[in-house]
Amino acid sequence: MLNQTGLENKFSFHNFSNPELKNIKKEVAIFFEKMSFSVEIELLPQKELTLPIVLKTEEPQILIGEKGKTLAEIQYLLKIILRRKIKIEKPFYIELDVNDYKKKKIEYLKELAREVAKEVALTKNEKILPPMSAYERRIVHLELADYPNITTESIGQEPERKIAVKFHPFVSSE
Repeated sequence: MLNQTGLENKFSFHNFSNPELKNIKKEVAIFFEKMSFSVEIELLPQKELTLPIVLKTEEPQILIGEKGKTLAEIQYLLKIILRRKIKIEKPFYIELDVNDYKKKKIEYLKELAREVAKEVALTKNEKILPPMSAYERRIVHLELADYPNITTESIGQEPERKIAVKFHPFVSSE
């Protein structure tokens, strides 16, 4: 199977049927009812192997937890439950978001990355960002990948792994 860049994908992915989507939504609802949470559930269009699931609730902070850790753990548990209940042979993932927490976090990280890159380009001094998860660091690395004269590097050990944003002057090969 070819992807949008014309390269072959390592995995073919499962396109969920409407009955499967209804079943997934039902299982997600049951999961949160058992936890005594009132949530609105929206399944967004599938992105290759990933099915985005957006929740709306009056108590988002309880589901999100400190730095999104509870949300990540809930997503992991829900993925295991859905794989067992929905019996699909091909791999699939879910991306769980609560009250657009992840969407807002991604935008914040991208903005932080751009601001720090501008500062580093101006001062030519390295800047170290605070500790981040691998997922968050990847967002920053990707945001600055094509930024002129800037390089990024993950440094340190988990859970205190950080990103160093460095000035790297462009050297012409002419």
